Amino acid sequence: MTIENNIILNRTDKKSILIDTFYSKEKTNQPIVIFCHGYKGFKDWGAWNIMAESIAKGTICFIKFNFSHNGGTMKNPIDFPDLETFGNNNYTKELDDLHDVINWIEKHFENNSHVNTNQICLIGHSRGGGIAILKASEDNRVKKLITLASVSDFGRRTATVGDLKEWKEEGVKYVLNGRTKQQMPHFYQFYEDFKANEERLHIKSSTKRLQIPMLIIHGDNDTSVSINEANELHEWNLNSQLKIIEGADHVFNSRHPWNSDNLSPELEKASNFIKGFISK
Repeated sequence: MTIENNIILNRTDKKSILIDTFYSKEKTNQPIVIFCHGYKGFKDWGAWNIMAESIAKGTICFIKFNFSHNGGTMKNPIDFPDLETFGNNNYTKELDDLHDVINWIEKHFENNSHVNTNQICLIGHSRGGGIAILKASEDNRVKKLITLASVSDFGRRTATVGDLKEWKEEGVKYVLNGRTKQQMPHFYQFYEDFKANEERLHIKSSTKRLQIPMLIIHGDNDTSVSINEANELHEWNLNSQLKIIEGADHVFNSRHPWNSDNLSPELEKASNFIKGFISK
């Protein structure tokens, strides 16, 4: 397997993006899956690398990246050394990042017979699931969609990052990162950007518009994003497939750091669902 880590996508007047690619040089025409991490996430979190290799071994080109404003840097892409940038993140920046990653993939693999740039699937975990849904609904280059423990609504989360009046007056609200113990800033621009783009950022209507195969994976022990949100997504797109993994929490019983060479049984089950869905 060919693995390239921390490829730098430089962009004019935008922050750079780090990208990893996994694919086989023994197979041709491999479909592409692009993984979008979630809130307070990053491409190297926990068992994501092991999951990437597991899926790529199934003759799939797996690509993951860090959103440009996730709080990591080019030199330190793990955890959140750049909280100022984290605080300036928003949903439309993540959609723009994903758009640029897809453009980069098309150019990067343009003359590579091992990879099929006409078969692109998105995978999104948690908040990244919402971003993947929105992007899939507006970009016809996306041929399949998979969500992992995805959110079904941005509005009810955006308005609960604190009292709006106080948030506007102070210009920032903080959320504690339970693992790193950092106070993660959310500048008021996050709410302003959401309100300015509320129609585009409406996951329900985006899900209803989808005309491509969709797989929804969720754990029945997820205390971060309720299984009810998976059921909502499924109800809004009755052509979707819904897979509930028994005993799986929000990260499918993996952790960061992940010190095993193997996936948790729950994440392995999710990975097998993913491989089967993409390979159909």
